[in-house]
Amino acid sequence: MQRNDLNMMTTEVSVSVLSANPLEFGQEIKRIEKSGAEMIHYDVMDGIFVNNITFGMPLLKSIKGKTKCILDVHLMIQEPLKYIDDFADAGADIITFHIESGSDVAETIAAIRRNGVKAAVSIKPNTPAEAVFPYINDVDMVLVMTVEPGFGGQKFMDMSEKISAIRRYAEENRKTSAPLDIQVDGGIDNTTAPVVKKAGANILVSGSYLFRAENMGLAIEYIKGMFAFDLNSFLDSDLNCFVRIFITFLFVFDFN
Repeated sequence: MQRNDLNMMTTEVSVSVLSANPLEFGQEIKRIEKSGAEMIHYDVMDGIFVNNITFGMPLLKSIKGKTKCILDVHLMIQEPLKYIDDFADAGADIITFHIESGSDVAETIAAIRRNGVKAAVSIKPNTPAEAVFPYINDVDMVLVMTVEPGFGGQKFMDMSEKISAIRRYAEENRKTSAPLDIQVDGGIDNTTAPVVKKAGANILVSGSYLFRAENMGLAIEYIKGMFAFDLNSFLDSDLNCFVRIFITFLFVFDFN
């Protein structure tokens, strides 16, 4: 895939339920559905690979029956190979595991493929881009962490060089006709999204920013850049008044 093809790739948003209200989980899933997000990002942590414990298979299975969104399962666990079949059976559409985990990478990718699920690998901020190069033709997606995995709400770490390196390598070496998806996870909002998109990412995970928004759908559009424009170009124009009214209208009325 060439750089001009990258510019034509659609930006998609995967909403991280790690930031959802656990006491209103059903309503939070409905909120995501109404927002227009393409995916639900489901973080699985075991307290060993990362210092936190989150969700398992039963909750994923329950979500599967309540949503049409793609279930984007991110395994932050030790020895993920042991659990691939279980998460596939629970309804995962994409399974991402960490190269730094204890399982053989090639075997784990093969196990995901056998289940008819899209396969992805992830790397932490300190892991070099080169770690994913041997698997660039075997996976559907690479996830680049822009925070240390384990907790939501962390400050964004700029991994632009790593993202660009993976995109370039995929463009030059990927043999399949399907383009490689590059996902980023950590500190993604309306200010950091343009940074990672420019570097080559096309699937953006966001949690805290979206769940804090009064209008999640509008916040997603800002991440995607749907409302991006140069405000200065309007300051002296006849449209200035209209633009101010329109922006006020968007923020006052909740389209969800």
